[in-house]
Amino acid sequence: MSATRGSFVVLEGCDGCGKTTQVSALVARLEADGHRVVATFEPGATELGRSLRRLLLDDDGPVDPWAEALLMAADRAQHVATVVEPALAAGTWVVSDRFVGSSLAYQGGARGLGVDAVADLNRFATRGLEPDVVVYLAAPVAVLAGRRRGPADRIEAEGDAFLASVVAAYDAIAADRGWAVVDAAVTTAEVADAVWAAVVAAVTP
Repeated sequence: MSATRGSFVVLEGCDGCGKTTQVSALVARLEADGHRVVATFEPGATELGRSLRRLLLDDDGPVDPWAEALLMAADRAQHVATVVEPALAAGTWVVSDRFVGSSLAYQGGARGLGVDAVADLNRFATRGLEPDVVVYLAAPVAVLAGRRRGPADRIEAEGDAFLASVVAAYDAIAADRGWAVVDAAVTTAEVADAVWAAVVAAVTP
């Protein structure tokens, strides 16, 4: 096991902001810089998580907001225990597409459960694990909606009004918690450079 703990980087933002693309770009730059890196995502990165993801996103029926928050937290607890924490302990960087910030925005803000209440729930689920840096890929609702491709999942299908409430929640949480904010409405290359600069500023690779 490495004596040096790895760094934990999280990319946050609404569907359509380009998180998946930017995770791949960041991982490539970190690996080129000589780091071991695990790329991961939420929800659904573990075997248990895949079952929870189906319950959360694929079913058409209504899900109570607190049930949704608890399912997200359960996925996150398994993710931390079996993917994130072992990698960090071994000295490997972890770059995740979503983490606690998503629950703060979607369930805490947009669902109205309260950011502090959802933060407490997730602090328990993650055993207090915090990212070294959170990069929020911010874009207007019109841009995000215009980038949608393929069939919508249960949450995406709630439409632009719900999306606007999630964006507003993300904006407020990012400002309150001091996340690095990157304009995701520009070119992919420009976003990648800004993400890299934010990570370097927070955690020197």
